[in-house]
Amino acid sequence: MLIFVDVILPVFFIFFTGFVLQKIFKLDLKPISTLAVYLLLPFLVFDVFYTTPMDLSFYYIVVTSLIIMFLLIVFGLIASGILHYSKTERNAFLLSTIFPNSGNYGIPIILFAFGKQGVAYAMPLMIFHAILMGFVGIYIAANGQGSVKMALQTVLKQPMNYAIILALFLQKFQIQIPVNFMKSIELISNTSIPIVMIILGMQLANVTVRNMNWGRISLATFIRLIISPVLAFLACLLFPIDPLLRNVIIVMAAMPSAANTTLYAIQFNAKPQFVSSCTLITTVVSALSLDVLLGWF
Repeated sequence: MLIFVDVILPVFFIFFTGFVLQKIFKLDLKPISTLAVYLLLPFLVFDVFYTTPMDLSFYYIVVTSLIIMFLLIVFGLIASGILHYSKTERNAFLLSTIFPNSGNYGIPIILFAFGKQGVAYAMPLMIFHAILMGFVGIYIAANGQGSVKMALQTVLKQPMNYAIILALFLQKFQIQIPVNFMKSIELISNTSIPIVMIILGMQLANVTVRNMNWGRISLATFIRLIISPVLAFLACLLFPIDPLLRNVIIVMAAMPSAANTTLYAIQFNAKPQFVSSCTLITTVVSALSLDVLLGWF
């Protein structure tokens, strides 16, 4: 109960504000999601990659994240094949199970659970998850609408990917951004996480329980909240990882379905109702699963 009140409940409070806002005003989420995907997230990604040194810990973060994502894709493809999902259903299922909500849920949880030292590991982990979602997630979402060529073109149009390249280039060659310009970048960057958290709450307000496919959602929830952290634990055993970094990787892997995948599902019409339903259920159930997991640490 102490973990729930001190760590999880404050995060849910922000989701709740977006939920109430949407229930009252019934806003159109498409332009708001466009704002987040095409403006706020690129500024956040640039800010973090420009200011965060790339060290051995980042190497472990990259490698373990790739291993976990690959194994989750395999699980998702096997499950969707056995259950005879259509192409669009398969892509929505993958969006709901592959990517954890490491940004607008994971970072606050890590901060409350492990403090600022944990956040120092969680931030680059969140950013690399954002990279994977920026490429793999958008590819999956857009591919549900058309050809592979169209999906790849959609990936190349995402400004977040170019923000990463630019930030790494400037950091590599130690090119200094003027102080006032950097303050402007940080100002926009600092708004991204709370706004996306509010958007998630707003999207959850649009979910109707009667339209949920409980069998598929239950399977997605099991993969997202149980299988994913188990895979993360096994992946961490392969490397001499610092215990705190290991704990952060496992907890971040245990997050519910990523809010960004809901944004992408809205943006590319990749069964947003199913994806948002998975986001809702995994978010609610994670209050219990994360409580248990954090108590184990």
